[in-house]
Amino acid sequence: MPIINLSTTIQAPPAVCFDLSRSVDLHQVSTAQTEEKAIKGVVAGLMELGDSVTWEAKHLCVRQKLSSHITAFERPYFFADEMLTGAFKSFRHEHRFEAIAGEATRMTDVFQFTSPLGILGKLADILFLKQYMTHLLLERNRVIKEVAESGKWQEVLAIEKRVVL
Repeated sequence: MPIINLSTTIQAPPAVCFDLSRSVDLHQVSTAQTEEKAIKGVVAGLMELGDSVTWEAKHLCVRQKLSSHITAFERPYFFADEMLTGAFKSFRHEHRFEAIAGEATRMTDVFQFTSPLGILGKLADILFLKQYMTHLLLERNRVIKEVAESGKWQEVLAIEKRVVL
């Protein structure tokens, strides 16, 4: 099972980073390159414990759907989402937020996934999938950092309207 560990330092309080990380709207901005769109469940606003969302996106030249739900939630320090259905056999994404010097936050992602197709899936993990997923997470974190540090977070979070389909 591949595990991706990323750490990003953001010059903003943990609560801001936490809320930006669970924003469906900001997630769609950070995944524009894959045309990711929330199509079912919470399709706008902030995710909460027990919420689910179905995403549609184009990954590796294939249009796919993936549903996940929030399985753990301790604002503003931790939440986890796990796959319900999708291209993976399973995944769990842990999001951790730790206050560090001043008003800064260490945002840590731990993303574990299991690919389908047995040995073929393991080969795909080694050849390209872990790198592909790391790139997606780094882009997501770059967008969160940019919004949090620029002050745009106030505008983004002020207009968050929760929409559930």
